[in-house]
Amino acid sequence: MISVQLGVELAEALVRQRADPERGRGGRGGQETPAEIFVEVADSLIDDFDVIDLLQRLSSRCVELLDVDAAGIMLADEHGELQIMAASDEHTRLLELLAVQHDQGPCVECYGTGRATPNIDLTDDAAAATWPRFTAQARATGYVTTHALPLRLRDRVVGALNLFQNAPHRLGEGELALAQALADVATIAILQQRTLEQSHVETSRLQAALTSRVLIEQVKGVLAERWGTSVDDAFEAFRAYARSHRLRLADFAAEIIGGGFDTALIPAPTPSA
Repeated sequence: MISVQLGVELAEALVRQRADPERGRGGRGGQETPAEIFVEVADSLIDDFDVIDLLQRLSSRCVELLDVDAAGIMLADEHGELQIMAASDEHTRLLELLAVQHDQGPCVECYGTGRATPNIDLTDDAAAATWPRFTAQARATGYVTTHALPLRLRDRVVGALNLFQNAPHRLGEGELALAQALADVATIAILQQRTLEQSHVETSRLQAALTSRVLIEQVKGVLAERWGTSVDDAFEAFRAYARSHRLRLADFAAEIIGGGFDTALIPAPTPSA
């Protein structure tokens, strides 16, 4: 079965291809074909993966692959309530949090309907009338356009992918198709099953990931306060240390919160420019 690891590695390969179009001249017209890119990344796949880290990478890859400035991913918990699982930056995480708290915004609506709502003009009065709190905060953050795509497998919707832009530029059909493909890959990985009859396995795994995200948010705050830096920089330092030592983010966060790890061992981040 396709995993989110494959989707993220595919996205990374596409980023490398865009940065260096001369590589991989085996495809039609001198470009790598999608099949060749899948072959390129297949060797790096693993049977187990860190869901939270991979969703965080997915949000970052959306920014790199698409003409967007930020991305966020929400998943529904066992009660059907949306929770924030990943965001490309802290401003986006807080905006998504506001959407959840006030139960409004394109992502919330997308989850409820299961339909994509692309190219939403946040400067339009219609958006302000439909989602007043969300639109006001989005504008204050600097976003003028947003797109919401469902995390869906067949008729089952488990969350939503939200994309934001600082400039009024519409995403084309190709970019939206790629964004939905990445969302679909993430959905398949989250469900971790071939049939929907195994819902008890899906629910327990998803709930564990949601609970772990709460611990990670606590660690971000602890490290940011310790270093006197932004939560984005603190999170990147936390992730970098975990990945370099082959630690799962959830386990590492639990150890820090439980007092079992000396955070002085994590190299402090270099302040962002």
